[in-house]
Amino acid sequence: MQLGMIGLGRMGGNIVRRLLRAGHACVVFDRDPAPGAALAAEGAQAVDSLAALVAALAPPRAVWIMLPAGAATEAALQELRGLLSPGDVAIDGGNSFWKDSIRRGAMLRESGLHFLDIGTSGGVWGLERGYCLMIGGEAAVVERLDPIFRALVPGRASAAPTPGRGSRDPRPEEGYVHAGPNGAGHFVKMVHNGIEYGMMQAMAEGLDLMAHAASPSLPEAHRLALNLPDIAEAWRRGSVVASWLLDLTAQALAQDPELAGYSGTVGDSGEGRWTVQAAVEAGVPAHVLAAALWARFASRDEDHFAGKVLSAMRKGFGGHLEPPKQG
Repeated sequence: MQLGMIGLGRMGGNIVRRLLRAGHACVVFDRDPAPGAALAAEGAQAVDSLAALVAALAPPRAVWIMLPAGAATEAALQELRGLLSPGDVAIDGGNSFWKDSIRRGAMLRESGLHFLDIGTSGGVWGLERGYCLMIGGEAAVVERLDPIFRALVPGRASAAPTPGRGSRDPRPEEGYVHAGPNGAGHFVKMVHNGIEYGMMQAMAEGLDLMAHAASPSLPEAHRLALNLPDIAEAWRRGSVVASWLLDLTAQALAQDPELAGYSGTVGDSGEGRWTVQAAVEAGVPAHVLAAALWARFASRDEDHFAGKVLSAMRKGFGGHLEPPKQG
């Protein structure tokens, strides 16, 4: 199939590469010509404008936007609205606010266009591991683009079968789910990232506790000098807390046991705030998710080993580079 990709950063570029490897044709655009040129050398067709991208695609077109949430995505969709033809599909694969996706879907339908909001998880490792896709939009459109999604997801071999699933929709076992109408894809991804905050925070606090087990403030008989790289490595095998986040943490600790290269200032990219906001609106208690968000705010003023662990995990899965502390 053909796909147009707008935005060739850490994830957009690797999504294109994974599609090219699966035999799909990609037309790509980025304001910076360098990543487009690199992908052209790998088989993509690079263009210098959105108009040229649309012109290079055969209808019915599918155009994937992988830009920062907010103004950049809004501007691209507004421009595409005037370039695409009825029956074409616009996809937002970034971390947009789910209510914006509901509004954007309605806006594009007024022009005879289709819209998919696709929460995309996989970070900088998605090229090799595959991406988990959480999709919102019309069922017929999702089915039409199924070859694209199958090329991007990890596949059944990435995890053992879940006992008792029976004859349910087979797509989730591949790594993608049609979550519901417009807004559902980004809502599910928002909650996914809120959970991620909580998991990361729990792991970071536990490692922080062990890092201070030999604190001079404790009675000498109770001080424990613990080898965190070795403990994290052991936990990766057979432990109930084994996970990709733990894999990344063990890797960071193996390279730098003190995590001295990390500032401990932990950013939040919006989804954690939106998750807590959604919990408030729905009246659903979300104690851990809210506390994990507050901890990220606190990391900008305090200096804890836990913050450095969080920073190491964020760099590991998403390539996020935290800013140094101010002052």
